[in-house]
Order: sequence, then C-alpha cells, then structure tokens
Amino acid sequence: MSFSLESTKELLIFLGKSLFSILEALLFQVIPKPRKNVAGEIVLITGAGSGLGRLLALQFARLGSVLVLWDVNKETNEETLRMAQEAGATRVHAYPCDCSRKEEVYRVADQVKREVGDVSILINNAGIVTGKKFLDCPDELMEKSLDVNFKAHLWTYKAFLPTMIANNHGHLVCISSSAGLIGINGLADYCASKSAAFGFAESIFMETFAQKRKGIKTTIVCPFFIKTGMFEGCTTKCPTVLPILDLEYAARKIVDAILQEQTYLYMPSSLYFLVFLKSFLPIKTRMLIADYMGIIHIMDSFTGPKKKP
Repeated sequence: MSFSLESTKELLIFLGKSLFSILEALLFQVIPKPRKNVAGEIVLITGAGSGLGRLLALQFARLGSVLVLWDVNKETNEETLRMAQEAGATRVHAYPCDCSRKEEVYRVADQVKREVGDVSILINNAGIVTGKKFLDCPDELMEKSLDVNFKAHLWTYKAFLPTMIANNHGHLVCISSSAGLIGINGLADYCASKSAAFGFAESIFMETFAQKRKGIKTTIVCPFFIKTGMFEGCTTKCPTVLPILDLEYAARKIVDAILQEQTYLYMPSSLYFLVFLKSFLPIKTRMLIADYMGIIHIMDSFTGPKKKP
C-alpha cells in the first residue's frame, strides 16, 4: 500500500512539473525571456577570424563582454580584434590557435587563464568542410574535419569547464549544424563531425543537469547553410522552407539564444518540423521529400571557399 501511495505521489509530482514546464515554454513563446547581462563576461570564440565567428565577436563587443579570439589565421584574427575595438570592446585578446591540435589548445588555454582570466562563455565555432564524396576524400582531410569540427570541443571543454563548475557559472555554446541532424550526400565527414559535436554537447548538458550544476548553461546551434563562403556554390531548391541563411541574421539569432539561455536553436525554424518528420515517416517518403526539396543534390554545385589571390 505504502509503495502504491509513494508511486502515485511521484507520478502526480512529475505530471505537475511537466505541465508547468510546458506552460512556461508556451508563455516564453509569447513573452520573450529576459536577456542576461554579459557585460564583463569573458567570452572565448573559436574560429573568430572570419565569417560567423567574427560577427559573434562584434555582437558581444557591443554588449560589453571581454573577448578572447582564437583562430588558426593570425592575420584575420587580428583584423577581428581591430573591428571589435571599433565596435566598442575595451578588452579584446587575440590568440593564434589551431584547435585541431590538443596540445596547442591546452597551451593557449593556460595562457588565456593567466593573461585574461576565467572564461565564462565558451563558443565552439571553428569549422571546416571538405565537400568531397566519402571515397574521394583523403584520409587526412577526414581526420582534419573530425579534429576541428568535433575533437576541438573535447579539448576546450576539458580546459575551461572545470573552472565553470568550481564557480557554478558558465555557458557552453556548440555551433553544430543541420548536417549533424540529417545525413547529407557529399558531406559524410562533415555530418559525422557535426553529429558528434551535437551528441557531445547534449551529453555534457545532461551531465551538468544530473549533477545539479544549475549555473552551467548550454546552447546547441544547428543552422542550415549560412552565407559565410564555406558552402560556396550551394543553392537551395526550396528557399521558403530551407533558405541559405543571411550571416548577420544567424549571428543575431545565436546571440539572442545565448542571452535567453536557450538550449536548442535550429535555423530556420522549419528544421524542427523536418526533424520531427524524420522520426516517424517511412524511409521512402523521407527520400521523396529530400529529393523534391533538392537536399539530396545540394552539394552537387559546391565549389568551396574562394581562395584569396
């Protein structure tokens, strides 16, 4: 009898909390969550030398954050530093770092801790794409994709998460991809690396939740292709459903998600529905949809980033 009463009590508490969480989520769809203040927070962005990383740096510069910029290209990273200063940042630090090299990540991380302080917002943004069919892709390029797009997340988390836990204060941001949710023809290594990054970030989110580390927040971003030049040549057959995302729009949405402590951000919002369809539609139906929307052949016109003269 006592077991039955205890089970009933647990069930009622669970149902009550679940209902509250759903109502809370619906409320925040109507009334946006209040944004947190990131002025003075130390924000580290990997791949800050260009594209999305650069625009994220400029957004946080305007919000008064202390910026730590990592990029393998020292020259473009220094350019981002100057642009951030012009945007209003008073403290900006640029470090050349090849995030695919574990020893280099740890070395530069130690330097950041000594020279700047404890990183409280970590944005793993650095990424590369080969754009080659699996059997045409050299082993070293596939390994590089996994090293930059996924393994770098392991090393940066190892470097900065312990202090966040000690302070019970931090925010982990994973820039994954829609290609981490749905396999794409011609992007085998990229999909694998982005799927791994997604799974890793989600797993760490679950770890911190289980350990009741309420001060550690997570945001996992899965955008469709963004106009950064990385997927140069690719076009979309259904721009109303799957548009190639404007870079400034994507950066604003990501920063908004971080400030509102949103755990998942899929862009465009149609991705939520497409992933839902994937969970139950027959495989033949899914492939018909993918073919109709041009997803199957989206990489056929890929040319890759334009090389500077």
